[in-house]
Amino acid sequence: MSSNKKYWKSVEELENSSIVEALRNNEFVEEIPTDEFLGNADALSTSGTSRRDFLKYVGFSTAAVTLAACEGPVHKSIPYVLQPEQIIPGVADYYATTVFDGFDFANLLVKTREGRPIKIENNTIAGAKFAANARIHASILGLYDSTRLKEPKVDGKDSTWSAVDLKIKSSLADAKAKGGQVVLLTNTLASPSTEKLIAEFIAKNPNAKHVVYDAVSSSEALDAFEAVYGQRALVDYDFSKASLIVSVGADFLGDWQGGAYDTGYAQGRIPQNGKMSRHFQFESNMTLSGAAADKRVPMTVAAQKQALVQIYNIVAGASVPVSLDEKFKVEVVKAAQQLKAAGSKGVLVSGIEDKNAQLLVLAINQVLASEAFTTAGARQIRKGSNAAVAQLIKDLNAGSIHTLIMSGVNPVYTLADSAAFVSGLKKVKTSVSFSLKEDETASIVSIAAPTPHYLESWGDLELTSGTYSLTQPTIRPIFNTKQFQDVLLSVNGTPGTFYDYLKVNSGAYTAGASWNKVLHDGVAIVGATTLSGGAIDAASAANAVAKSKAAGDFELVLYTKTGLGDGQHANNPWLQEFPDPITRVSWDNYVTVSNADAKKLGLSNEIVANGGLNGSYATITVDGIKLENVPVIVQPGQAVGTVGLALGYGRKAALKEEMQVGLNAYALYKSFNNVQSVSIAKAGGVHEFACVQGQKTLMGRGDIIKETTLEIFNTKDAEHWNEKPMVSLDHQEVEATTVDLWESFDRTTGHHFNLSIDLNACTGCGACVIACHAENNVPVVGKAEVRRSRDMHWLRIDRYYSSESTFEGDNERKEGIAGLSSSLSTFNEMEKAGDNPQVAFQPVMCQHCNHAPCETVCPVAATSHGREGQNHMAYNRCVGTRYCANNCPYKVRRFNWFLYNKNTEFDYHMNDDLGRMVLNPDVNVRSRGVMEKCSMCIQMTQATKLKAKNEGRPVRDGEFQTACSSACSSGAMIFGDVNDKESKVAKLAADERSYHLLEHVGTKPNVVYHVKVRNT
Repeated sequence: MSSNKKYWKSVEELENSSIVEALRNNEFVEEIPTDEFLGNADALSTSGTSRRDFLKYVGFSTAAVTLAACEGPVHKSIPYVLQPEQIIPGVADYYATTVFDGFDFANLLVKTREGRPIKIENNTIAGAKFAANARIHASILGLYDSTRLKEPKVDGKDSTWSAVDLKIKSSLADAKAKGGQVVLLTNTLASPSTEKLIAEFIAKNPNAKHVVYDAVSSSEALDAFEAVYGQRALVDYDFSKASLIVSVGADFLGDWQGGAYDTGYAQGRIPQNGKMSRHFQFESNMTLSGAAADKRVPMTVAAQKQALVQIYNIVAGASVPVSLDEKFKVEVVKAAQQLKAAGSKGVLVSGIEDKNAQLLVLAINQVLASEAFTTAGARQIRKGSNAAVAQLIKDLNAGSIHTLIMSGVNPVYTLADSAAFVSGLKKVKTSVSFSLKEDETASIVSIAAPTPHYLESWGDLELTSGTYSLTQPTIRPIFNTKQFQDVLLSVNGTPGTFYDYLKVNSGAYTAGASWNKVLHDGVAIVGATTLSGGAIDAASAANAVAKSKAAGDFELVLYTKTGLGDGQHANNPWLQEFPDPITRVSWDNYVTVSNADAKKLGLSNEIVANGGLNGSYATITVDGIKLENVPVIVQPGQAVGTVGLALGYGRKAALKEEMQVGLNAYALYKSFNNVQSVSIAKAGGVHEFACVQGQKTLMGRGDIIKETTLEIFNTKDAEHWNEKPMVSLDHQEVEATTVDLWESFDRTTGHHFNLSIDLNACTGCGACVIACHAENNVPVVGKAEVRRSRDMHWLRIDRYYSSESTFEGDNERKEGIAGLSSSLSTFNEMEKAGDNPQVAFQPVMCQHCNHAPCETVCPVAATSHGREGQNHMAYNRCVGTRYCANNCPYKVRRFNWFLYNKNTEFDYHMNDDLGRMVLNPDVNVRSRGVMEKCSMCIQMTQATKLKAKNEGRPVRDGEFQTACSSACSSGAMIFGDVNDKESKVAKLAADERSYHLLEHVGTKPNVVYHVKVRNT
């Protein structure tokens, strides 16, 4: 049978079902603010306005149309006087480039219109293996950030580049004369040309040194790899080659060691020929990796260290004593035995920040001879050294550093001991910060040097050994900026620009490929050498790890959120409004606690009458450092004895007021250790979250998530695990899909579009959500509006928890109740949130139903069906009755309450001329008072058809794309024409795992889901 488990979205849904039930049945949870909506409070005053008068305003009258829907502005366009020959109005150009900002990296295609970069796409050419995550898709908005540093500043005053150049040269000469030390402090560069340039700088300035600093450190793993393989790099795991994956505290589907592992992982997660990979996850916080795992075991980091030694004992045949709770030991032994049996098809990864633990990881994978673990093509995207940064702070405070030049770092914000850094910085004669913004560091240095955005820059990158990528500008610099490398060239006395330097030097890295070829493709494969490792003293490492002690009563586990990462995108409203995949909270960071610990500490969450989520405040203290009034989220699956807190929030400098949210958790990131001993106590007050977990829920609507186990999938017919809904027709049970209330049209002629979504491959990463925002000009509404259930996301990723118990099991327990007291106790137990729930992600957008219930109730025919399967919206016709939203079973329509464009009430990118440069001219910007929703990117399908027509050929399979399908790096979303029977989407639609959402309603959607299979 298909899954009959009990699904729930939040702890509050289980513990206060009456409010959640009311919210579920009420599309608009607050009263309509008619005074704001109509803009005339006096006319609607209760003293003089009758019901008849009110209906004149909001009924089907000319007034309603005028007031609510007809605010489309008129713009007069000015043509080119001399049109650039390379720009054809209305036609997009694409440029291959590669991005690395010190934290995120990807091989990209940048879409430009009339010279404006407007969209990030994935480069799919051979060798371009890294796809854009949500942050990189949103990074294009940073190009048009009006708070960027626009001019160089010297001593806080606007200056010129010639003055900056002169001051730096003068300081370097003075340092050389006085024997003072010069330090270049940068993030990991991963750029062979820049590193060569720095080496030339150090050769000319023997008193200089280069210190690499990563805000979120991978130093322990780097130290371990360097000790064994002689190179400071990280393993680039290929999870597609693993049939068994064991992770101990590594969120490899998140940001662990740079992330970007989801493509390979998803390849093994889709059942093929009766097989799929198996995944064990041992962790503290609930992560994307834990959510995807077949077996997840929540445990403290101290217990994870013991588990790692236990795995080593079993795989390597060692006998290091371990101290592991029996309830954990059973699961750890089971995982270790299966890992050993898997041999070369198994792989172990760990996120424990401990050199000895990372040495054990290397040793275990060597014993396994794991195919997923390869030293060829090691990752070059983390090079930071904790020891070097600690020494720098000592040197600063000792007064031995004369000149400090920083690029790509913000240590005043990201260092736990930033006060020590600031005090040392005051002793430096000349301090320079190359930065996009006048951030916390740039605002207190001698020279603040504005750098261009990566879309305005030249550069090269070696993300992994054996690959070479180029970064090229897609627009001329918007502000008076200069690259760090150009200034270094000037200081070195090297003539020409960095572009000239790059072009001359690139031949040494391209293995014979021409400059133009690499520039066109964006990446070149030059071949990687497998590193031969030295001996590992695994026994000593295992003993050291086994002797480690627990952090205290509570462990604080610091992590980076899918939205904001390390915090450098804090001024990006797309990312601030992006709901966290696990908690579904936006515009906040918070401390996550288990249900058991929350009850001990008196902490709680509740959904209030308007649908908003409220939570307690807590005070958390680490080694004397106190964070007060930290909001609390009670997180199912959080390990008892641990709490989680996200880095990247709490910034103030160079941010719009709306983006100054959360608390700075870097203050607790002592000694670059993401695990700290913490004390936690309840504080007064109630925090109001912008959380969408209780909004637009489909719970209680029948089969939403269908799932089964691999064993049942392999041994039972599809009718058993993908049950078809049945209805009665002429007193006979027939499949619901065979019964129609309407006559069907012939859809076999021309194109007919379907979108396939595989629940096995979806990791909840959210790249599709941001790509949809960028492509379709989706507005940002802000925290207050999200809290009122008014988020405008055209695509949402629902996250469901499921208990191990089944509906049938619940029914049996209910039937066994005897008496009132038994009833109260039994129901109380049944309503408790699961300590370790299973998780499923489900992207939901307009289902583009062939029998769409929205179309039949629209009084002005604003929503109608196209012959190619898309449900269309004519915004100019829409008068905002919202009947369509009430009649939509999927809750995917969004009412545009306000004018979000050019409105100071919504001071985000659409409120200034620079920010609006990111808007897609192929999609109109909607005015208030209309319904909007996913259009299945009709502008993209039309452009694809026109391109093929102009080239005199049929459209090829895979050419049709939507914003979400092209952004999906895991392959969960496949879009195409089902009338092409050889297309991938047609085969997926006919697959035995396919089903439609709420199939029993009879809407016949054009979005197809695939049953989730768990390898338990």
